[in-house]
Order: sequence, then C-alpha cells, then structure tokens
Amino acid sequence: MKSTLLTIALFFCLCSLHAAEKSVHDFKVVTIDGEAVNLAEYKGKVLLIVNTASKCGFTKQYADLVTLQKDYADKGVVVLGFPANNFGKQEPGSNAAIAEFCSATYGVDFPMFAKVSVKGADQDPLFTYLTQVENPDFTGDIRWNFEKFLVDQDGHLTRRFRSKANPSDTEIRGAIDVLLVEQN
Repeated sequence: MKSTLLTIALFFCLCSLHAAEKSVHDFKVVTIDGEAVNLAEYKGKVLLIVNTASKCGFTKQYADLVTLQKDYADKGVVVLGFPANNFGKQEPGSNAAIAEFCSATYGVDFPMFAKVSVKGADQDPLFTYLTQVENPDFTGDIRWNFEKFLVDQDGHLTRRFRSKANPSDTEIRGAIDVLLVEQN
C-alpha cells in the first residue's frame, strides 16, 4: 500500500514538473481570418495577449494597443488580440465583423484571432493555461474584457494585468522594458 501511494505521489510530482515546463508556445490558435497558427511561431518575441471586446468601456484601449505595438514592434514585441463574448455580451459579432470594426475604427494592425471563450466550461485551452499558471501578480478567472497577459521570449507568463491597466501606462511598458533588457 505504501509503495502504491509513493508511486502515485511521484507520478503527480512528475506531472507537476511537466506542467511547469509548458508554455504559450505549446498552443495552436486560429486567426480572425480562419488560419491555424502555432504560437511557437512567436518564439523569441515578447507577447502581450489581450482578451478584447468591441462594445466595452475598455474598447478604447485598442488605440493604446496599436500605439504600443508600433512603439515596440522593432524591439520584438507583439500584441495578440483574442475577442471574447464572455462579459456582458460585449463581443456579439462574427469574426469578419470584429476584424472590420478593429481595422476601420482603431487601425488595428497587430494579430487578431478568432473569437474564443476566456472563461467557463468552454474556455479556450490557451486561456485555461494563462489563468492557472503562476506569476507574480495573480491567478484565476478573467474578470472582464481587456485583461492582459505579458509573456516572455520563451513563452512563459511573467505578468498579468486587469482591465484597468492601460497599455500606455508605465506599469505595462515598464514590465515590457524589463523583459527586453533581460533578453540582452
């Protein structure tokens, strides 16, 4: 009995170690245009992953995300937008309608992905990972649209920001700068 319990405990420890090695680069997603993308394509880049919505009080952050992308693109930073309709039904449109809105209204030119669920029983696996992996800020469910996940060049979550954290604020830009300095 003791050896069975020890074997089970060892199995769970090894599984925990393997889970800790997982990264954002292990996930495949679909672009807003329907193309499959392996996030491993972003190895070596700093990523700011954001769950977005077109009819939210935070929607104006699209403009700040576009500016952040332009300011940091040549330094290896990429904003990734994932529309979600989980909060207040604030992203009701189709992928095509979302893409048109983002482009026409905010000039979004960073990668946008197909609408996903970021919370609940149908939560996209990427967001299950992002909400559960340890980081210095917090874990757990996304509370609202425009939460942000800062991922380092190796695909590991390094910081997490709630909706009110604006992409133009020094809190987010400072965290990005730290990752860029650590890379060099």
